[in-house]
Amino acid sequence: MVNPQAGEAELVVNGTPYALKLTLGALAELEQLLGEDTLIALVQRFEQGRFSARDVLALLAAGLRGGGHDLSREALAAGSIEGGPMQAVRVAAELLTRSFTPPQTP
Repeated sequence: MVNPQAGEAELVVNGTPYALKLTLGALAELEQLLGEDTLIALVQRFEQGRFSARDVLALLAAGLRGGGHDLSREALAAGSIEGGPMQAVRVAAELLTRSFTPPQTP
């Protein structure tokens, strides 16, 4: 079970659900890997629809690592994502949104 308040999103790969989370280290890695200088530029890239399948794969792989899973980027790329590529894009966007949205207080 994922915890949206903790910035988590769920991705089902090969029938197994995974809780994804972006840690600070994963975000720094993404900036470097995707060639962005700031976190804001990284988020804007997705908000403006200027992302590629490579970007989505990198974001999901970082979220898997941040969630404590050892599913490699290669295994993710070769795996069957429930809901297909569009679901992968939705989960990537959800992960970014949840990572940069402050938790709601009751």
